[in-house]
Amino acid sequence: MIETTTEEVLRKAGFRLNIFAIQNVRFLASFITEAGILLKRSKGCDASVLLDDTPNFSGEKTAGPNLNSLRGFEVIDNIKADLEYACPQTVSCADILSIAARDSVVLSGGLGWQVQMGRKDSLTASKTAANNNIPGPNSNIATLVTNFQNLGLSLQDMVTLSGAHTIGKARCATFSSRLNNNNAGVSNSEMNLDFLQSLQQLCSANNNTTLANLDDMTPSTFDNHYYVNLLSGKGLLVSDQVLATGDDDNTREIVQNYVDDPSVFLEDFKNSMLKMGSLPPPTGTNGEIRVNCRVIN
Repeated sequence: MIETTTEEVLRKAGFRLNIFAIQNVRFLASFITEAGILLKRSKGCDASVLLDDTPNFSGEKTAGPNLNSLRGFEVIDNIKADLEYACPQTVSCADILSIAARDSVVLSGGLGWQVQMGRKDSLTASKTAANNNIPGPNSNIATLVTNFQNLGLSLQDMVTLSGAHTIGKARCATFSSRLNNNNAGVSNSEMNLDFLQSLQQLCSANNNTTLANLDDMTPSTFDNHYYVNLLSGKGLLVSDQVLATGDDDNTREIVQNYVDDPSVFLEDFKNSMLKMGSLPPPTGTNGEIRVNCRVIN
């Protein structure tokens, strides 16, 4: 019933959750575990990101990496409302996020996996942790690897989970350094010229909230075109492009493998999500099952 309800609400929402759950894999990792944010200290895996600000604390929705980026919260609200009507205080918001992230992948063309459920919802949130612990869009390979390894995830997992950027969008502000040749580890000489010019035109109005597709080939389909883009110099974020043209041959080899065989990427992504799902949540058994995902009981 949980899975049926989640899928039905997602379909009615027109998959708006794709922007919310999969636009940033480091966020996706924080509610599965992360969905990244990939760092347990950010508490994303226990639905802390869903909490609205209160007089006692500033929630994570207004943290730098999340502000004007994460969306689709009303979709989670609708799923929760339906489940509360059927089974009051039985399904946590953290589990709803995990299932919705999985279903967003499936409904967009990817493989599914068995979500490990039973998480509790946090009793607070930390804007400071979200600001400090989420890898930025200009991160280099070393930073990305460190952030993933802090959770026991490998370089392979990092490259694989970055493939969630095959759907979703990013604001001009997150890739402005790509337009100004002010990149750490990535030169504009490695960027597709036509792609660069199209982005410069898109962002020319100095409106940092303008959105660009993370995958300009198949932006609504969960496939391997994200990696195809990287080999063509069309990675939107610095943290994307360094996987193919950075200083680590191992990441480029994985990218090439996913370009050569799309089925390998889909299977590896499923396995990496299962691996993240097995990580213990920071809340442990000390949380609760919220009635409203936006506020503690």
